[in-house]
Amino acid sequence: MAILVGTRMEHSDGSLHLNWPPLYATWDPHIGPGTPAALAVATAVIVYAPPLAARLPWRPLLLTAWGTSLAWIWSLALVDGWHRGVAGRLTTKYEYLQVIDRFEDIPGTLRDFTRHILIDSPDPWPAHTAGHPPGATLTFVLLDRIGLGGGAWAGAFCITAGSTAVVAVLITLRALADEATARRAAPYLVLAPAAIWIGTSADGYFAAVTAWTVALLALAATRTTRSPAAAALGSGLLLGLTCYLSYGLTLFALVCAAVLLIARTLRPVPLLLAGFALAPLAFTLAGFNWWEAYHLLIERYYQGAGGIRPYGYFVWANLACTVLVVGLACVAGLRRTLASAPTAVRHAATGRTTAPDRLITLVLATLLALAAADLSGMSKAETERIWLPFATFLLAATALLPPAARRSWLTAQALLALALNHLLFTGW
Repeated sequence: MAILVGTRMEHSDGSLHLNWPPLYATWDPHIGPGTPAALAVATAVIVYAPPLAARLPWRPLLLTAWGTSLAWIWSLALVDGWHRGVAGRLTTKYEYLQVIDRFEDIPGTLRDFTRHILIDSPDPWPAHTAGHPPGATLTFVLLDRIGLGGGAWAGAFCITAGSTAVVAVLITLRALADEATARRAAPYLVLAPAAIWIGTSADGYFAAVTAWTVALLALAATRTTRSPAAAALGSGLLLGLTCYLSYGLTLFALVCAAVLLIARTLRPVPLLLAGFALAPLAFTLAGFNWWEAYHLLIERYYQGAGGIRPYGYFVWANLACTVLVVGLACVAGLRRTLASAPTAVRHAATGRTTAPDRLITLVLATLLALAAADLSGMSKAETERIWLPFATFLLAATALLPPAARRSWLTAQALLALALNHLLFTGW
């Protein structure tokens, strides 16, 4: 429905600014050097992942999940070829790498950052630089400073970082629910269609930062690590960094609050806040005003396509887009989540929760954060990329699917990802 309605609207008045709504993509059937690898990885996961996820020791399972996720993301990216799929993705006119040379004096650029956000300002930032706090661009500036400059290194960094989100979510599920829950979700986390957009976009890197924020907080709150204090402090550091990577990811505070609710403790909060304060303090002392930049971003958003794209379409089409990112298996898991939500909430109120209850609470918090992003009107299109951090935790709902249907659902996930990647070109 979102495809049919969106296509008609775009052909009628061009207000969506999309070639293949609701995705930011173009129709481009193709195969590439990554095609054989993508087929091989998908087949291996469907056939071998369910039994391996059940019996591998925990640490080897984490390493296997990370390695397989890395192979899946790389193979899908290379379906588009090396340059179009990886090396050139972050070098387009919209991207962060276009402004690396303007950060020669980092403190001076941070002090001057807000003066270039609006489209009609002198020498305005490209869309992605203007649309994010400077922490996003600074990541690539620092990569350049240590000799890893250019689109190839930037793409490899985003893919490698983004692939670790799988490990972070598994650690979170084990800490908050139980190990069996994490093991059931593992194959689905690895074979998610979201891999298409993790490779290659900076939002894949953002997804990893948010996933590790939540994982470290879960370890601290449940005290399932040797140093809960260090985990709480590390979670706070990453949460602070998150706020300077993307304005919208401040909504992950809701997911962090859910972690504390599930663990029924506020013990990590002082160290969490101490760690969180570091990034705002550093950026503020350097001269960057987050609130001023955010209000200017809203103005910039409505100066461009955001001011033309109709809210009435995207407020529901964004959700349809998310279905393509997380896959039908996740949708089935979310249906079970919502059906069991009243029971999980009642159990949470009494403190007598089961592992499924705790999983459901985490997923509900993620849905709440995503709903807030959707209703804000600041996420009209391109949510397949922007909402990757939320999609990563929505995929945890797949742990609720019945074991007997596991290979069928994994096949559905793989076919969707392969079809999207081979029929469409998703670029920015």
